[in-house]
Amino acid sequence: MSAAPSPALPDERLAAGAARLTARHAGRFSAETVQVLLTDSYRRLAETASVSTHLVVLAERLGALAHVQGVPGSGLPRVLFVCSHNAGRSQLAAALLEHRAAGRVTVSSAGTHPGPEIGPYIAQALSEAGTDQAGAFPKPLTDEVVRAADIVITMGCGDACPIVPGRRYLDWPVADPDGVPIEVVRQIRDDIDTRVTDLLAGLPST
Repeated sequence: MSAAPSPALPDERLAAGAARLTARHAGRFSAETVQVLLTDSYRRLAETASVSTHLVVLAERLGALAHVQGVPGSGLPRVLFVCSHNAGRSQLAAALLEHRAAGRVTVSSAGTHPGPEIGPYIAQALSEAGTDQAGAFPKPLTDEVVRAADIVITMGCGDACPIVPGRRYLDWPVADPDGVPIEVVRQIRDDIDTRVTDLLAGLPST
């Protein structure tokens, strides 16, 4: 019985990107696995996102799979922040942790119902804090990313995550920055930054 054909990629740029990622992950993932994940990432983002950088999501999903499978070099602690739209709280937390960890932690963020873009005040507050938000956009929550995480942190917004044995789960009761003035967003950012600092202090040093 012949294998079912892989889904067609939406355009030539994504096909070329898939080819590059296949080469990069040669010996880990087949070309078919890369293509299936890319097509799924494209479909998920096309539902909500206003950006077209789908390869970023695919690369993150492949990295998560590599971590789950115990690929050498994937041993940094992995922290996943989750909120509903991945446009506010989880973006703040991920950017602040990545900034403060300085390479000690692999950080991801995702949304159960990702929005079209990051809130403008979120980007401003992060820029003021000196973090790099280049190319950041809301991403969908996927099984690979949850399974790869060592610590999964929801942001006090009632989001449900798949429960994977052996993971550490936290919920941070953080105020919602959606629709509030920049002054309030800064307060929320500083609250999250304090939590991030405490989290980082409790992680093993590398």
